[in-house]
Amino acid sequence: MGQSIEYQKQMSEVVYINLPGPAEPEPGMSGGELLHGFLAELYKSSNPELKASVNQLCFRWNVHYVEQK
Repeated sequence: MGQSIEYQKQMSEVVYINLPGPAEPEPGMSGGELLHGFLAELYKSSNPELKASVNQLCFRWNVHYVEQK
């Protein structure tokens, strides 16, 4: 009889950041809305090194940007 295979079930969620995000924080915003605005601002960065780092982190953490048409 063969050996059993050991595995670990991994949960993964996909997070979608809708663009454009909130431009400025406002009183009463939830933590999710604040994070959404922060990540949307990072996506719009003109610095190519920062943009590459953000894209790498987003790929690793399953974060996807969605541009509204």
